[in-house]
Amino acid sequence: MDRPLVALVLAGGTGTRLYPASRSDRPKQFLSFGGDQSLLADTVDRVGFADETYVLTRESFADGVRERAPSAAVLTEPEPKDTGPALAYAAHRIREQVGDCVLLCLPSDHRIAGPFHDVARRAARVAVETGGLVTVGIEPDRPATGYGYIKPGASENGFASVGTFHEKPDRETAERYVKDGFYWNAGLFAWTPTALLSVAASSPLAPMLKQLDEDPEAAFDAVDPVSIDYAVLEEAENAFVVPAALDWDDLGSWDAFERVLDSQDGNAMLGEAITIDADGNVLASDGHVSAVGVDDLVIASFDNRTLVVPKDEAQRVREVVAELRDDGQF
Repeated sequence: MDRPLVALVLAGGTGTRLYPASRSDRPKQFLSFGGDQSLLADTVDRVGFADETYVLTRESFADGVRERAPSAAVLTEPEPKDTGPALAYAAHRIREQVGDCVLLCLPSDHRIAGPFHDVARRAARVAVETGGLVTVGIEPDRPATGYGYIKPGASENGFASVGTFHEKPDRETAERYVKDGFYWNAGLFAWTPTALLSVAASSPLAPMLKQLDEDPEAAFDAVDPVSIDYAVLEEAENAFVVPAALDWDDLGSWDAFERVLDSQDGNAMLGEAITIDADGNVLASDGHVSAVGVDDLVIASFDNRTLVVPKDEAQRVREVVAELRDDGQF
């Protein structure tokens, strides 16, 4: 590959579904969740093979990013508007600063084990060789309902064209997707800045691109929040998927911790806890939690806030956060 590989780590979100551990001034990427260092630091270390690393975040998080990832350059987006505007803005800025490069884009809050270096290099190479937009497809080990899926098309030389993207399915549909050879959509991408911006010029992001050179804040005002999948990838004719056999998990909500934490007496625990006649719970705290005679709950307690929710309704934490935000308490 005859151009620099630049890793772009997205770290502008707050992680609302991991309330109360994550708060408006303490986003989940700054937390360790039992690890040796923050999720952000782990991610930056993971891409240490890149020629340069950038972290894209919001202005209020910039100092925290520099503290936890001092080796990375920091870009601040004028306004958080989902991954579509964020990735287009970063591609524009990095092309100005680095020039002709290939971007490896990844979230700051995933747990990944396995040959990530090889997968990332292969995705970057495919992006350069095809001039297209490349997504990494995780080979699923279960019919997960919390992830989007990618149906591959024709394959060659270790990658395939993207057939279609699919939103998070119900259980029966997820089982069919796994059986039919679909991949999980992990939000891991590779492309050259020029490739992304060229496709984005005829997408819902077009009004933004016209103003980026002169007034980035006005550029963000010109578009609504939109994901990169919906804004660009789902309609792109030059989208490709690189399959990856990685031990991967998106720590998006509390129920995910059941898969990444050691089980004690049938419960996943982060912090100190006592359980009596309790099974299948996720217990997380910065203090001490006791659970007696309850099953399949999330009990999370941090600072002076406590959350209790059925494990299979963990996504509804967003509803709590929405009310707290309305009251200025998040």
